[in-house]
Amino acid sequence: MNAASLLSAKPYLIRAIYEWCLDQGFTPHIACVVDANVRVPAGYARDGQIVLNIGPEATHHFVIGNEAITFQARFGGVAHSLYIPIGHVAAIYAAHNGQGMAFEPDLQAAVAAQTRADLDEGKGEARNAPRLTPLKPVAGNEVRQDEGDDDPPPAPHTPRRPHLTVVK
Repeated sequence: MNAASLLSAKPYLIRAIYEWCLDQGFTPHIACVVDANVRVPAGYARDGQIVLNIGPEATHHFVIGNEAITFQARFGGVAHSLYIPIGHVAAIYAAHNGQGMAFEPDLQAAVAAQTRADLDEGKGEARNAPRLTPLKPVAGNEVRQDEGDDDPPPAPHTPRRPHLTVVK
C-alpha cells in the first residue's frame, strides 16, 4: 500500500477520544470549521466555526465515518440532520475538563471527499475549496488562536493551529 492510498488517522483518533469521553462519563464536544461543505443549522455558527455537543443524549443516529460525522440533533426544539466532513473538525474534547485533541483543519481533503460523494451521486461538477479566515475564539473557551506576541500576524486566509485550553 503506497502513502497516497493510506487512510487518514484523524477519524480513528476522533472515535478514540469520543469513546474515552464516554468511558470517563464526560460529554464529548467537537469544534468545526463551517463552510458550504458543512451542514449545520443556520444561525448557530459564529465566525466560521461551531462547537457541537456530540454526546449520546444530544444526538440521534450518530456516526463517525472515515470521511464525515453525521447525526441528528435538536436546535431550538427543531430536529436537524448535520454533516461535518472529517477535514473540518478542528478539535474533539471533553466539555468537563477540556482534555482532548486539536487538529489542523484539512479543508482540501474535506472538499475532495465531498467532490467524490457529489460525483458518486451524479451531481456533476465539484465545488471549489472555500477561503477561510483564521480561527477565532469559540464561545470564549475551547478553541483559540495562538496568541504569542513574538509571532508575526498570519497571512490573510491562513488558519493558525488551534489548541485546547482548560477554562476554570
